[in-house]
Amino acid sequence: MAILKGKKVIIIGDRDGVPGPAIQACVETAGGEVVFASTECFV
Repeated sequence: MAILKGKKVIIIGDRDGVPGPAIQACVETAGGEVVFASTECFV
C-alpha cells in the first residue's frame, strides 16, 4: 500500500476490536513508520 510508504503513523487500537500491535504489523509491512502504538479500552 503506497499510501503509507515513508509516513509516520500514530496507532490507537481497541481492546474489543483490532489491537494496536496488529495494526502496527500491517503498517510496518506497508512501509510506514510507527511512532506510537497503544491499545485502549473504550467503555
